[in-house]
Amino acid sequence: MDADTTADDLVADVVILGTGPGGEAAAGALARAGLQVVAVEASLVGGECPYYGCIPSKTLLRSAELLADARRADEAAGKVSVVPDFSTAYARVREITADWDDSAAVKRLQDQGVRLVRGTGSIIGPGRVRVDDRTFRAGRGILLDVGTRPAVPGIDGLSDTPYWTNRDLLRSPDLPTSLLVLGGGAVGLELAQAYARYGTTVTVIEGADRILAQEEPEASALLAAALSEDGITVRTGSGAVSVAHDAGRFTVTLEDGTALDAQRLLVSAGRAPNTDRLGLDVVGVPTQHGYLTTDEHQRILADGAPVGGLWAIGDVTGRGGFTHVSMYQSAIAVADIRGQSGPGASYRALPRVTFTDPEIGAVGLTEAQARRRGLDVRTGSADLAASSRGATYGPG
Repeated sequence: MDADTTADDLVADVVILGTGPGGEAAAGALARAGLQVVAVEASLVGGECPYYGCIPSKTLLRSAELLADARRADEAAGKVSVVPDFSTAYARVREITADWDDSAAVKRLQDQGVRLVRGTGSIIGPGRVRVDDRTFRAGRGILLDVGTRPAVPGIDGLSDTPYWTNRDLLRSPDLPTSLLVLGGGAVGLELAQAYARYGTTVTVIEGADRILAQEEPEASALLAAALSEDGITVRTGSGAVSVAHDAGRFTVTLEDGTALDAQRLLVSAGRAPNTDRLGLDVVGVPTQHGYLTTDEHQRILADGAPVGGLWAIGDVTGRGGFTHVSMYQSAIAVADIRGQSGPGASYRALPRVTFTDPEIGAVGLTEAQARRRGLDVRTGSADLAASSRGATYGPG
């Protein structure tokens, strides 16, 4: 027993802080391999994706897509009459999230031999984690999968208003008459299109000169045109400088002086890493804007060298807020924790999708990113709508 360990410490082989998709998978894999695993979770087992991200949002998007297809059917299939019913869509969201109940996920973990501890964990020394009044000692180490939360920009007046994040929106059974969306990234645009198709008057505010600024300009232009066809107003090039809320209405004032008004405001301006309460300074681990640096085997780095007994996966590694990345990193971390050799992580061809209609898919670098790296670039383009397959697909 080292000098910092007490007789009251609860002992495990691995302590996992956070059970997003990758953390949950790692906990199960390590437990099945015969290790004693403690998984610490302050919220829902499974993380953002199954309850507030990928799964409920895509369920809502699918309902809205069916509405849009029905409205286009007259041109290719026959006379169709459709009456939007948001309560039906919301019921599907509740069903697919099990009404935000993680009991099935908890049982899945426990059936594999994982000990689940509810609470917020913090590192209090090498290999030691405190959760409320309990202290755990990890014999092999600690794996961090603490994820991110919606970032709230420091816009004057915003914090004093009842704004929505994606979590609030997806748990609300109410369809607002009008909605302002602060942020023109993937999440904001997906939700904007879904609500517009159910009849909400939607305006998207993006301070950059185009929506989906991290993707190709052609993709941004294509999607902007599609959103306009759904009745969405997209305002770019002028960010929000103040927000007010009065008599059940939001007023957002832009840099150019324009004032926009709506019943609801969705803040979708990126994500903030949940590393600020982990106690990383105790073990000498720095962050870059809250994100952790890892090597190819998911070992956390400090001053370029791995910190013994510390691994990280998922959003906090800064490789993108994608479930497939977290799962990929999870398998690599599990192998390293178990002392197994294997290939390290590579991100040279990272795939990603914005699930709007049309969907925007990409792999690897954009043309601009490649040119900034000094790479030789060859580009090509094709209008799929003008192809034979496009012709058979029909109008709309």
